[in-house]
Amino acid sequence: MGGMTFAGAQEGAPGIKQRTVFPAFDPNASSCNAPAGLTKVLAYVQENDRDFLQGVDHGLSLAAKNRGLEYRRVLAENDVGKAIALVHSFVAAKVGAMVATSSDPAAFGPSLQQAIWSGAFVGTIVPPPATLLLNAPQYQTGKVLTNAAIEHINTKLGGKARVVLLTQDTMEFLAPRFAAMRDGLNAMPGVTIVADIAPKPVNKEGGFATMQTILIANPDVDVVLGGDAVVLGALQALRAAGKDRPDQFLGGIDGEAEAVAEIRKGNSPYKASISLSSPVFGYAMGEFAADWLEGKSIPQAMDILPIALTRSNLSQYEADLMDPASVYADPARRDAYLTMYGNTCYDSRDRYVNFPWSSEQ
Repeated sequence: MGGMTFAGAQEGAPGIKQRTVFPAFDPNASSCNAPAGLTKVLAYVQENDRDFLQGVDHGLSLAAKNRGLEYRRVLAENDVGKAIALVHSFVAAKVGAMVATSSDPAAFGPSLQQAIWSGAFVGTIVPPPATLLLNAPQYQTGKVLTNAAIEHINTKLGGKARVVLLTQDTMEFLAPRFAAMRDGLNAMPGVTIVADIAPKPVNKEGGFATMQTILIANPDVDVVLGGDAVVLGALQALRAAGKDRPDQFLGGIDGEAEAVAEIRKGNSPYKASISLSSPVFGYAMGEFAADWLEGKSIPQAMDILPIALTRSNLSQYEADLMDPASVYADPARRDAYLTMYGNTCYDSRDRYVNFPWSSEQ
């Protein structure tokens, strides 16, 4: 189908396919030409309406408004065929900037290449190809949570703890999170990891069932770490068994609403959730899309930094989610959320990112 639509399209460069380490982004790099013949439109092809991607939409729409771009958001409803068709229609309409996510990156990639070859800005979250690719440092994500747990163990539990790790080691790109947890906890003489297991399925129900089994052999658990969904299930199991205590440390990754509600209570065992602020990086992507269309130099890659949400910083974090523009405008606040690498612009678009970039490789 793509071949028919693009019979006249010029096949372009393959991009950077070798793993490459990009230097720090230079905001003072010289400008280049603005793309010719493209419209000042920022389009967002959103794979589904989960909270994380809704946050990206919030950031992008605000940036588009602030920079005078027309904003178009379309929902692909987890249908890669629909996502591909949407990208092709945007290329045909000469849309100048696109941010796109899909559940099937391999099938989706070639349509994004068409957009890049047309001269458009293309931003993606994790899989290539893109003129600006975002990723989260996975080991660092696990380490931020582990450090929060270690501080709690040292200050509230006298340096001793029985720990449960609920992992997702079957997901290759998430495995570094759990390596970081083991590295940090194994270095503490007073800590015993009593269970290190991947719940099946990796959801609240899976976490509940797995924790029920663990409690039979280990009724006294001090710390539980994993993704928010499974740790929320573990909390449910602790409560059902009457084994929950205010001095426990349950911590998750994802910043899920239910986890945040538990943290806000104050007397809950749930103490922290690691969040990646999608409105903030969505806003940054929108700003860089506008810069690209003006011929300015933008980053090739961006780290979304993990933040440990606790009772002490929750209100500031939520304010930042609502108003990402003020975060972006303040370099110190922006640097707490984002690190930028490499430089590119319209003239160097042949050097787009076409490998699975991570700052941790």
